[in-house]
Amino acid sequence: MNAVQLREKDLGGRDLFDLAEKARRLCERYRASLFINDRVDVALAVDAAGVQLGKTSLPIGTARTLLGRKKLIGASIHSLEELTEAKKGGADFVLFGPVYFTPSKASFGAPQGLAALQNIVEKSALPVYAIGGITSENTNAVKNLGVRGIALIAAIISAESPKETARAIVQLLRR
Repeated sequence: MNAVQLREKDLGGRDLFDLAEKARRLCERYRASLFINDRVDVALAVDAAGVQLGKTSLPIGTARTLLGRKKLIGASIHSLEELTEAKKGGADFVLFGPVYFTPSKASFGAPQGLAALQNIVEKSALPVYAIGGITSENTNAVKNLGVRGIALIAAIISAESPKETARAIVQLLRR
C-alpha cells in the first residue's frame, strides 16, 4: 500500500483539517492512502483511509467504534505486549520501531534493532510495517525480515534529491 501519514501535532483543529483536505486530494491524485495521526475526527471529516494511533491516542476499540469497519487503523507498537493489545483492540496493521536511530523517534527510547523486528514479524497475525531510521542502505535488511512495508521520514526529507531517493527505495521494496 502506498500511503502518507499526516503527522502534524502542532496545528489546531481547523488548520489541521485544511491541511488534511489538501493532503487527501494529493493522495487521491497519486493513488496513495491518507492516514491521519491521532485525530479520528479529522480522519472522518476529510474521508481519509484511516488513522495511526499511538500509546497516548484514543483506545483502538473506541476509534474502531467511531470509524467503523471501512476505515483502517494502524497502531504504533514497541513491544510484543503492545502488539497483543493492538490486535485485541481491532487494529488492521502495526508500525514497529524505531528499528534504527532517528531523531523523530528518539523520545521513544533506544532503537529496537532487527532482532526485535523479526520477533514481532514472526509473532504477528497483523501486517507489520517497520519505522525508524530506515534508509536506502538498510531497506533490504528490513525487507528481508518479512515486513509488509516501511515508513520513512528522514530518509526522504534529508535527501539531496527526495524524489530520486523515494524512487530508489520503492524500487528496492519491489524487488
